[in-house]
Amino acid sequence: MKRNIASNIWKLNVIRILHWFMLVMPIIVLFYQENGLTMMDVFILQSAYGIGILLFEIPSGYFSDLFGRRKTMIIGCIMFFLGWLIYSTGGDFMTFLLAEIICGFGSSFLSGTQEAMLYDTLIQIDKKDKFKKLEGRRMAYGNFSESTASIIGGSLALISLRAPFIGEAILAFVAILFALTLIEPDIHGDEKPAGNMKDILKVVKFSLHDSKEVKWLIIYSSIVGSFTLVATWFIQPYLQEVGLPLALFGLVWAALNFSVGLFSILAHRYEELLGKGLSMISVVMFLCLGFFLIAYTNSIYSIAFLFLFYLARGIHWPVLTDCLNSCISSGKRATVLSVRSFVSKLLFVILGPLFGWVSDIYSLQAAMYASGISILVLGTVSIYYLKSSKAI
Repeated sequence: MKRNIASNIWKLNVIRILHWFMLVMPIIVLFYQENGLTMMDVFILQSAYGIGILLFEIPSGYFSDLFGRRKTMIIGCIMFFLGWLIYSTGGDFMTFLLAEIICGFGSSFLSGTQEAMLYDTLIQIDKKDKFKKLEGRRMAYGNFSESTASIIGGSLALISLRAPFIGEAILAFVAILFALTLIEPDIHGDEKPAGNMKDILKVVKFSLHDSKEVKWLIIYSSIVGSFTLVATWFIQPYLQEVGLPLALFGLVWAALNFSVGLFSILAHRYEELLGKGLSMISVVMFLCLGFFLIAYTNSIYSIAFLFLFYLARGIHWPVLTDCLNSCISSGKRATVLSVRSFVSKLLFVILGPLFGWVSDIYSLQAAMYASGISILVLGTVSIYYLKSSKAI
């Protein structure tokens, strides 16, 4: 049985590769603009995606704890397929809005469940100590996949900006087939979900109130996660502003995502070298520097500073997820991880359109400065409370 369930590890890697083979990412903002959308519309769409996640994030995590990781993964993969199918045939804001909400539903069922399934699988095969390393690799595979897809997607964009979306729908369908082959891991520990709203609220209360350690890990992760998303959605307009040719968009996007894959592979060594505290502090500083340097140096050569965002992203995810997993039991693991994702998306839903508005009304540089100041303040506060709660 151990041998069979160990196959979950490579299957989860394949599903991540398929979902992260993002043919659309190098050109998605250009696609929106071709269809008459503004930057504020772009952030509203991403907020809609976030709202789609918010509506089901915590219930889907609880569903995973109650009914199983495999069923939850299958539902998430099906929803992603439907979302991309709608996207590939749409051409207006409302259709894109529907597609984003459905993809948000899909993401909510996968968020937390993938990490929980990997962690519980490793417990079952007595390799729990390998989680940080394997999660870093899984993240890297996704980013390497997105890097490869960026080159292909950028090339496809020279023919049609819609072709990458059709490709996404095909890949999402293949992911469903792999999800069907996953093996359900055992739930470890005495704590079992009761299957009612009271129990869901109990886990939420544990995550955001009872355990100060878990609460501030979630808040810190949410701040970092939301600002890496903000940075991501400003990259394409920035590349346009500095005059990068469209033909090179895919190559730059590929290089950025390859770098985050490399950084995530090395994240466990980085944390071993600096320790949890300095690692988490450095992530906030990398984000601050990225926003300020990009805002200050409006040049094609300053594209190099974009790698700071991806350095922060690569280090943050495996280190933080391992730290959080060590604080929670299997019976509520997916729910707590979903609470983390819920808070992160909620923060992005609030801040994303605000920074998009600043960009539309003032300038992209003003939005970058505002983002840098915000992550500096919020990140510093979260680190202070992480230290005071002895989480780091």
